[in-house]
Amino acid sequence: MKGQQRELNLRFLAQPTDVNYGGKVHGGMVMKWIDQAGYAAAVGWSGKYSVTVAVGGIRFVAPIRISDLVTVHTKLIHTGTSSMHFAVDVKARDPGLDDGEPEERLCTHCVIVFVAMDTVEGKPTPVPPWTPVTDDDKRLAEYALKIMELSKGIEATVERYVHEG
Repeated sequence: MKGQQRELNLRFLAQPTDVNYGGKVHGGMVMKWIDQAGYAAAVGWSGKYSVTVAVGGIRFVAPIRISDLVTVHTKLIHTGTSSMHFAVDVKARDPGLDDGEPEERLCTHCVIVFVAMDTVEGKPTPVPPWTPVTDDDKRLAEYALKIMELSKGIEATVERYVHEG
């Protein structure tokens, strides 16, 4: 039901094929998981095929090890006419720890933006609007706008560098 699924969790088990030469899950795999979870969340909110248009503020703060149970949590924090912005937290824990509550650690955080499309090769199409109600929601919506503002500044800098170079 479009316009109702605001949060989504996807879980992955970090496998030996996901790691780099240092024995930790490589950033590209984490980014793939973020994109997959973001896509599922965008389709869940919009009810439409959606495409990734930006990832902002990505930070890798702790490593993910082989056999960790990884949870990618997405939460809608802003909607435009056709865009949906999701805060994404990637957390991991050793599923073998069984001393009460397993210790889950934040490994990566970012904001990912999707645009809903009318068809796979089509044009952007409107999404159900979301309005922040709680103070936390308002803070997250403000965060989404700040990330957008920073991203536009980066785009302008890249544009100047590429065309003036």
